[in-house]
Amino acid sequence: MQAQVGSHCVDCAKAARPDIATRAKFWSAGQPNLVTMTLIGINIAVFVAVLVLTQDGSTLSGGVTDTHVNFAVSKLALEITGEWYRLATSGFMHFGMLHIGLNMYFLYILGPMLEQPLGRVRFALLYLASLLGGSLGVILLDSGGLTAGASGAVFGLMAAAAVGMWRRGVNPFSTSIGSTLLLNLFLTFIIPGISIGGHLGGAAAGALCATVMLAPGHQPMPKWATYAAPVAVGVASVVLSVLIVQAA
Repeated sequence: MQAQVGSHCVDCAKAARPDIATRAKFWSAGQPNLVTMTLIGINIAVFVAVLVLTQDGSTLSGGVTDTHVNFAVSKLALEITGEWYRLATSGFMHFGMLHIGLNMYFLYILGPMLEQPLGRVRFALLYLASLLGGSLGVILLDSGGLTAGASGAVFGLMAAAAVGMWRRGVNPFSTSIGSTLLLNLFLTFIIPGISIGGHLGGAAAGALCATVMLAPGHQPMPKWATYAAPVAVGVASVVLSVLIVQAA
């Protein structure tokens, strides 16, 4: 017997396909760590763009270019220029391959731990609040050198994960998260050239956010509060940064 193969007209096949909105929804549902991967992509894209635009090979080994000078943050730079966008742009600039490599590695590890339970919007708000908290820490504690990098935001995620465990009755220091946080805080203070203010500010911001955002199931927070907390921390970080610089 000969098998009979069915056929469909082109228009019928097109009509049977889901519309663009439905396909986009299915694709989005299959990307559980979309914000994490997008943030990594943005950081890498900025790093490559600086290398291409400046054509300065020292960028790979930690060299400081005019682009870094224009977008990194320090209290002195803000006093001179009033360029408040630096509070955010500094979090996407990096000094060398090692710098961005370490930050993106930790973001890759920590991101999925928080993005999936929080959801994309709240995770993005937590990241931004931690980044801005890191910039506030730079203004409060650092001596005046230009600071850049995602480490403030990464420290915020690390602290948020630790606080989330603590809020759920788990001792974070008995886990790899707690030990990693302690080790990185220790390194922050003993290795020259690391931004103490950026790391501590980011960690403080992330911990504050997580107290509300990662409350245990038996002590739930109103849903609106889990969005409002990172927004409030981020806005407060910017306002305090402006007030401190203008009062200098």
